Amino acid sequence: MITQTPLFLHDEVASALRDGHPVVALESTILSHGLPHGRNLDVGRRLERVVRESGAIPATIAVLDGRAVIGLSPEELARVCAPGAGLEKLSLRDLGPAAGLGRSGATTVAATSALAAAAGIGVFATGGLGGVHLGATHSWDVSADLGVLAQVPTVVVCSGVKSVLDIAATLQVLETRSVPVLGYRTDDFPAFYLRSSGHPVGWRANDPLEAAAMISAHREFADSGLLLANPIPPESEMDRALHDRLLREGLAKVDRDGVRGADVTPVLLEHFHTASGGASIDANEALVLSNARLAADVAVALS
Repeated sequence: MITQTPLFLHDEVASALRDGHPVVALESTILSHGLPHGRNLDVGRRLERVVRESGAIPATIAVLDGRAVIGLSPEELARVCAPGAGLEKLSLRDLGPAAGLGRSGATTVAATSALAAAAGIGVFATGGLGGVHLGATHSWDVSADLGVLAQVPTVVVCSGVKSVLDIAATLQVLETRSVPVLGYRTDDFPAFYLRSSGHPVGWRANDPLEAAAMISAHREFADSGLLLANPIPPESEMDRALHDRLLREGLAKVDRDGVRGADVTPVLLEHFHTASGGASIDANEALVLSNARLAADVAVALS
């Protein structure tokens, strides 16, 4: 957990936190590494807009020139999304080295959750959580997102984890680390592009007030974060037959090319993007906007 770090809070964010107004953290990796140039800046602006429309203040987070910025200015957001920006992908373990060397980078779920908690922001919206990778029994490839969520009190609103991960193992790790998993208007854990992974969630919230009540009560008993799993909107869900075909093809490609460890998921996701004719990117955009809206509603309820 971060206790001391060179944080810079945008004036609007600092003022909102000081006055007890709801604030929602947003990550920058989805913008710099997850979406095509041009579209990424549009999505970044829309994410901030939907948070405002729900009554909260957005705080997009990145590390710029060695400084962790909590709430990017319009110019800084454009810089993060610019072609050739050259931003590193920063997990929690990378924040110290990047800050020490004055580097710039986009923050992952792990880094954003920790920085949000350090700044006093309790709700964070993203696309999907990292998890246990397929073949982790040999590679030991488990996302740092899971460990960080067990250590910081951040609520992560997401659409579950991608189907290219080992979802059953991911849920088991969350249970072992005492991280509650709440389904938003669902009893099934979502699988990013798909509304259901076939695995149940432990608890269900039917509206933002119910979610806020469970979150507030949890914070009386534990210091860990929570996962609020919000399925992709029904109209934006990827066709399951297309999804299953792409996953089979991607796994065959990984096996054929001898891809191992941390390289597996990026290769699978790239196959989804290129072979789906843009359908996976459309789904990604729809779900992250939905998550930002829900996160803002929950933040308002908590406030």
